[in-house]
Amino acid sequence: MRLFVLALFSSLLLALAGCATVTPGMTRDEVLSTLGRPTAELERDGIHRLQFSRQPMGQSVVMVDLNSSGRVVQSQEVMNPSHFYTIDVSGTTTQADILWAFGPPATVDGVMAWNGKIWSYRWKDIENMWFWVYFDPSGVVRRVQQGPDLPLFRVLR
Repeated sequence: MRLFVLALFSSLLLALAGCATVTPGMTRDEVLSTLGRPTAELERDGIHRLQFSRQPMGQSVVMVDLNSSGRVVQSQEVMNPSHFYTIDVSGTTTQADILWAFGPPATVDGVMAWNGKIWSYRWKDIENMWFWVYFDPSGVVRRVQQGPDLPLFRVLR
């Protein structure tokens, strides 16, 4: 019973956190008071990115981009097909690019049929889903795939 109450309370907190709104023009301090401490902060091409990841067990990753004056340019949930489809698998996308776009994965795996690492991300569609990014041995993306998070897979992991 105690475990059930803890799970219910955790779900409620996550749902309330998901209701927080970040809008363009907000300051960094306003973002932090709304979303809390980011899981990572990155710099790239003049953009300061705050990553708010719920991986490895959650299904959400929110990216908040700040301009040079520390104001929000955009805020977006990236665990969705419209972001997955932007990944170039022709040999130009690296692990650093995936970390910038999606943050750290829920798991890093490998299989006999693939000579490289596979990064796994949880996300939510109509059902619980996985999104996989396949890297070659040099750390370049060569394939992406998505599929359902079936309970049987969790038992076998």
